[in-house]
Amino acid sequence: MTLLSAPIELGGDWGGSAPTDALAVISRMREACLSGVRLLSDRQPAKLRVEDHTSGPPHIWLHKENPETARVIVDIGARDWYKLAYQFGHELGHILCNSWQWDAKPRLPSQWLEEALVEAFSIRGLGRLADSWEQRPPFPHDAPFADAIRRYRLDLIAKYEKPAGDLAKLDMCAWLRRNREALNHTGGVNPIEGPEIVQILAELERDVAFVEDLGAVNRWAARSEVPVEDYIRLWQASCGEIQASGMLPARLAQSFCPG
Repeated sequence: MTLLSAPIELGGDWGGSAPTDALAVISRMREACLSGVRLLSDRQPAKLRVEDHTSGPPHIWLHKENPETARVIVDIGARDWYKLAYQFGHELGHILCNSWQWDAKPRLPSQWLEEALVEAFSIRGLGRLADSWEQRPPFPHDAPFADAIRRYRLDLIAKYEKPAGDLAKLDMCAWLRRNREALNHTGGVNPIEGPEIVQILAELERDVAFVEDLGAVNRWAARSEVPVEDYIRLWQASCGEIQASGMLPARLAQSFCPG
C-alpha cells in the first residue's frame, strides 16, 4: 500500500456536488501529483478520508482514532473542481511530507518551508491534471475544462511571482535575511513565501527526483521546531535514510546559504 494506491473514502457535506464526481476529481488529482513518483516514506497511510466542510480552512485533521487513515478537510462550492483539486493537492503534499499522523502538529519557526513545499507540489499537480483532463476527461464532453484549470494555476503562480519582481535576479539568501522574522511566525501559506514557492515549483517540474525528496520531510522528532538551516540539514539526512536523492534540500541550502 502506498499513498498513490491507498483507498479513498469521502465524508462530510458535499453540497451541490455528487460525491462520486468529487471522488473522480480527487482520484485524478492524486494520480496527477504522484504518478511516476517513487513513494519512499516509511510513514504512508493505509487509507485516505476526504471530507467537505462548509466552514473553516482546508487542513489535515490530526486524530488518534483509525491511526492508519489520513484525513483531509476541504471547503468547496458545488462542482468547484479546480478549487477541490488545488485544496486536495496541497493537503496531499502534507501527507507526502509525513504530516498526517496525530502527533504531526505544525510547529514554528520552520513550518513556512513545509507550506511552501506543498503549495508548489499542488501547483505542479494542477498542470499535470489539466493535461490529463484534456486527454481523458473524467466527465463526458468535459475536455475544455482543462483550460479553466490552467487559468487557475497561472493565477496562483502570478500571485506568488508578484512580490518577487524579477525572480532571475532575486538573491534568495538576502530574501531570507530580510523576511526571516516574519517567516518564523508564519504557520500557513503567506504571500511573503511567494519567491520560495515559485523557486520550489521550478525544481519540482525540472526533475521528479525532487518530488521524491518530499517523502523524507519531517521524519525526525523535532519536525519544523528548528531553525530552517537545521531543518534542511535534518531533511538531507532523512533523504539518505530512505534512499531519496537529497537534491531538493541541497538545492535549497545552496540557495539560502551559498558557498
